[in-house]
Amino acid sequence: MPDSRELIQQVAQGIEASKTTSPTRPGQTEHRQGPTEAHIEAINQVFALFRLNYHNQYYAAYPDAEQLKQIKKLWLDSLADYPVEQILKGAKHAIEHSEYLPTLNRMHECCQQGLADIGLPPAHDAYLEACNAPSPRSAQAWSHPAVYLAGRDSDWFFLANNAERLTWPVFQGHYQEYCARVLRGEELEVPAPEALERDAAEPLSADEQLAELKKLREQSGV
Repeated sequence: MPDSRELIQQVAQGIEASKTTSPTRPGQTEHRQGPTEAHIEAINQVFALFRLNYHNQYYAAYPDAEQLKQIKKLWLDSLADYPVEQILKGAKHAIEHSEYLPTLNRMHECCQQGLADIGLPPAHDAYLEACNAPSPRSAQAWSHPAVYLAGRDSDWFFLANNAERLTWPVFQGHYQEYCARVLRGEELEVPAPEALERDAAEPLSADEQLAELKKLREQSGV
């Protein structure tokens, strides 16, 4: 049976491998239709880590194979909106900071804390930061470049002029992609102020607004 160090290394290798398996190009948002094969593999790795590190608790909580299968499916469905890298980072955070087998709710917390460990704010905090940032946005002091980049890719005008039910899913998708890139070791940067975003004093025409809104709604599935 592999030891804890070997399994943690497998998780690290899984993060590295995701660099070549993700079809999403930088700055684009992948809107998932459900768990991917990569998510299934990530959940299997998570439970392998838990089995090794919480041996007695693990077998007490999951006494038979059929029950474990159903619990894995529940976790897979619940965690599917996270990038694979964030799930694996969350599992590593859990075993490094707790003596107790994580519940699903605790795993969600660990996925968020895994971002905080490398300076990334929670997704909704990042969303509010992006929505409330004044112009020129590229000159602001951002909590992390990923927040600016996700706001830019979501379109500042769209964020400022539409309800949260429309703008939040779009921003969340972009932010998750940038978080995944950071978790893979990429260093992000806010463009220099001279590379200015659209001037807020020059709004889109009515036709341009409608076309942009249609495109963003299609992207967000709203």
